[in-house]
Amino acid sequence: MGQPSPAQKPRSEDDRWWRSAVIYQVYVRSFADGDGDGTGDLAGVRSRLRYLADLGVDALWFSPWYLSPMRDGGYDVADYRTIDPAFGTLAEAEKLIAEAGELGIRTIVDIVPNHVSDQHVWFRAALAAGPGSPERDLFHFREGRGENGELPPNGWRSEFDGGTWTRVDDGQWYLHLFTPEQPDLNWENPIVRQEHEDVLRFWFDRGVAGVRIDSAVLPVKDPAMPDFVPGRDPSPFVDRDGLHDIYRSWRRVADDYGGVFVGEVWLPDAERFARYLRPDEMHTAFNLNFLARPWDAAELRASIDETLAEHAPVGAPATWVLCNHDVTRTVTRYGRADTSFSFASKVFGTPTDLALGTRRARAAALLTLALPGSVYLYQGEELGLPEADIPRERIQDPMYFRSEGRDPGRDGCRVPLPWAADEPFAGFGSREEPWLPQPALWSDYAADRAAADPGSLLTLYRRALALRRRTPGFGDGPMSWLPAGGDVLAFTRPGGLICVVNLGTAPAALPCHTDTLLTSGPLDDTGRLPADTAAWLRA
Repeated sequence: MGQPSPAQKPRSEDDRWWRSAVIYQVYVRSFADGDGDGTGDLAGVRSRLRYLADLGVDALWFSPWYLSPMRDGGYDVADYRTIDPAFGTLAEAEKLIAEAGELGIRTIVDIVPNHVSDQHVWFRAALAAGPGSPERDLFHFREGRGENGELPPNGWRSEFDGGTWTRVDDGQWYLHLFTPEQPDLNWENPIVRQEHEDVLRFWFDRGVAGVRIDSAVLPVKDPAMPDFVPGRDPSPFVDRDGLHDIYRSWRRVADDYGGVFVGEVWLPDAERFARYLRPDEMHTAFNLNFLARPWDAAELRASIDETLAEHAPVGAPATWVLCNHDVTRTVTRYGRADTSFSFASKVFGTPTDLALGTRRARAAALLTLALPGSVYLYQGEELGLPEADIPRERIQDPMYFRSEGRDPGRDGCRVPLPWAADEPFAGFGSREEPWLPQPALWSDYAADRAAADPGSLLTLYRRALALRRRTPGFGDGPMSWLPAGGDVLAFTRPGGLICVVNLGTAPAALPCHTDTLLTSGPLDDTGRLPADTAAWLRA
């Protein structure tokens, strides 16, 4: 085990940095390949830290980099204290945390409390120990129903389609809300709780600034394991009240280090969502409501109003995100006839207009960066990457296989990044084809080409992030809507800042202003804001 690295001083010693931060999500496997084996790794990330500093982000959130069989892209963790050899070593992770800190960039790691890998030492011991053993009590093992226990204990459905129970050789069944390779942990067992608090300390000791909590509403189950009835509350496995005691205990650990928590909280009920953001629980949660809305002024305004209203009672800052490692790329989604997002609606062959989607993605970038709170930026969004069409024989995502090929899965947003247009595999760094194939025109989106183009989305993000950092009024704080046409969003921020976004089809007049700070595209000849364009102004 390596020695803990001291936490590096970030750009600001303000312990409220997270309320206004721009946080960049790194999916290590697809970010950059440092050793040429076709898989992204920590060496690749370290080689691109200057790029991230020049982009202007405040923190990096790393999707799981731990030891894993990769049955679900690393979210099947076998050991939280070991870096997967495909990515590097613990010593390299410590160096990465320190080197990022020297550039003023904090590090956030991912924890998956609902489940572990079936290769985790606990689960392997549970299989060997047999029914009624303490080892099995770390998970949810149950006898089956039916005359000979041949039926699963209940009819719960998986997050990835299919059933949630798998039978083992001695006849018992174990619960997995995701894949059979991801057995759910029993959070009523104190050993499970203590282990996760120890894991938190392990990473805080190594200088991380925060932890993102995956599937945060799922870990606690109803011990009776009743059948799930849609619409009946409370759910036997979603948003159980016992979760809050867990996160309060975690918060005490984080407070010892000045660390922060970011929750993945998918809940339609605003009041129950806000409970996770009380001052003694999580600091922030992903705004998945906003992400799912279509490119429509009324829809986005409603989401913004709902978001700010549900955060206000607990004093938590809002977060804004357009895409992540599970969601269709923004330029593809915004170029479709249906610009909303839902997992249920994903199908193969959905047409898109990438030019239209890119215009809208540029405008959406300025919208999200102007709203109150913090922003999450998924790797490659700043390059305008589209969703890639992965040949069926190359798909690896379990969502595709569990749906019997109906769902195209999430691999299309996880394709290795293009860094250099004229290098093999668009400069990803591989000597051989990367773990997922890159589309034929991937080099057109390469970072080196985008950096040299004053009209690229990368240039827009760099300019916007620089303005946001140095201009008072952005980030956490109040906002007020301005009168505007039905297809226009216009609001003010402190210091006379104005953001205007035209989501309609006709040019829109700008409100009175003294200066134009930045636009996502040129104004028309009369100084009006064209369709699918945004502007930052000063009153």
